[in-house]
Amino acid sequence: METTINSTVEVFKTNVEDLARAAMLVGLLQKLITNSRVNFDLEDCDRILRIAGRDISTQLVIGILEDHGYLCQLLE
Repeated sequence: METTINSTVEVFKTNVEDLARAAMLVGLLQKLITNSRVNFDLEDCDRILRIAGRDISTQLVIGILEDHGYLCQLLE
């Protein structure tokens, strides 16, 4: 089992519905947030985006999705 020190998980509500767009965004986010695990749960009513890693900038994530025309907000 792999253990990451100081790892966090950030969860976002989005309006991403298309699998191809979700896959593109996952790839982009993984390039920008190194050593992270990124995935969407498009089955969830909130179209959840989860990012696990270190030093996750929530403002960066929100900005990237908004730049691509999507709504994104941090779930507390």
